[in-house]
Amino acid sequence: MPFLGQDWRSPGWSWIKTEDGWKRCESCSQELERENQYNINHNIILNSEDEEIFNNEECEYTSKKRKKDHFGNDTNTQCFYREKWIYVHKESTRERHGYCTLGEAFNRLDFSSAIQDIRRFNYVVKLLQLIAKSQLTSLSGVAQKNYFSILDKIVQKVLSDHQNPRLIKELLQDLSSTLRILIRGVGKSVLVGNINIWICRLETILTWQQQLQNLQMTKQVNNGLTLSDLPLHMLNNILYRFSDGWDIITLGQVTPTLYMLSEDRQLWKKLCQYHFAEKQFCRHLIISEKGHIEWKLMYFALQKYYPTKEQYGDTLHFCRHCSILFWKDSGHPCTATDPDSCFMPVSPQHFIDLFKF
Repeated sequence: MPFLGQDWRSPGWSWIKTEDGWKRCESCSQELERENQYNINHNIILNSEDEEIFNNEECEYTSKKRKKDHFGNDTNTQCFYREKWIYVHKESTRERHGYCTLGEAFNRLDFSSAIQDIRRFNYVVKLLQLIAKSQLTSLSGVAQKNYFSILDKIVQKVLSDHQNPRLIKELLQDLSSTLRILIRGVGKSVLVGNINIWICRLETILTWQQQLQNLQMTKQVNNGLTLSDLPLHMLNNILYRFSDGWDIITLGQVTPTLYMLSEDRQLWKKLCQYHFAEKQFCRHLIISEKGHIEWKLMYFALQKYYPTKEQYGDTLHFCRHCSILFWKDSGHPCTATDPDSCFMPVSPQHFIDLFKF
């Protein structure tokens, strides 16, 4: 007759061998909190006399609480790991079994703190955007919760500090478009999880889009030195440091002086030469009535047909010797004699490609 009662293995407990025999101890549990703090319960060593205290009702309550913690529908919770690196393996070996998935990597790498770093913010946003476009259906249930938890933190950060709203608008637009397509194909089981949860997530995305649309930049009152007080050559040097054409246009809307500098033909020529090859210029050449090349128009025309170079302050790195993906500041337990020679920066698209089988 099959066993229909509670699991006889007593889930949540482990056994340790002592001089007096085998004794049961409570395992370490990971609490899922909004602050993403890692709390470890003290191990409780029980002997044969203490086991009578824990009756069946308490064991059932512990089991239900564990399920609620791990499988609750609160999207603001996120799994937290001590290690900020992950071993990327695509096949089973005698030492390691199973495969490393995109969802597992997304859970293990510390993206929650990465969005607070100005060097990594654009990198994480681009990675979320690529996942929204093509890899959303490959995320597990826990990875989905972490994805939307990080996305919520990004939106709240932009609403509070008013920085990089255009990037988040593009991310939410791509995500909402993908979800609309996937929800229509629910009969094909393309989504992991309940369809009502995904509908609620889509409504949340639409709410975020409306909040960003109504975002008003507050005018800062500062009696000190401002950007407009800088000399023209310094303002021009600032514009030449930008790698995104939309950033140049946005800055040119601040003052008439910056607008004049943002319309410089040489500036847009350098920008086109940085992102595109000369062969691509010939295919989409735009000449003005006076016979001059319209570099500004060419930049946006070429952007529609060819990808631009990505530039980030900090990226994830991959160790070719250890096959470990990690943040460079966090490091990893490398066994190579010269670890720096094994490190390779990983672009967001390369990150996605690492988990394609």
